[in-house]
Amino acid sequence: AFNLFRRMQQEDMEPNEITFTCILNACADPDALAFGKVVHANIVNRGVESNLVVGTSLVKMYGKCGCVEAARRIFDKIPGRNTFLWNAMIGEYADHEHLEEALKLFQEMQRE
Repeated sequence: AFNLFRRMQQEDMEPNEITFTCILNACADPDALAFGKVVHANIVNRGVESNLVVGTSLVKMYGKCGCVEAARRIFDKIPGRNTFLWNAMIGEYADHEHLEEALKLFQEMQRE
């Protein structure tokens, strides 16, 4: 996946939301975090960070890499949150035993 993404860039092919979602899924491992950050920078440059699908993938990627605070910063930037995004952030909190934060966020979701 990493090589194909690099090849796309070398051939001046524009990645879209689906491309970013797929490569972020491949980066959802602490060993791939550095490449995930490169992809994230690419996403910011393309102006799609607040896209719900891409944003959810970013939240999951950072969460799976143990960067729950980074995941939350991205979550907070995304307007018009849907159930998938809420569940992704709540799930990352729960997976990393931030249970109080998970509960608070669940309650916030219920209010919205």
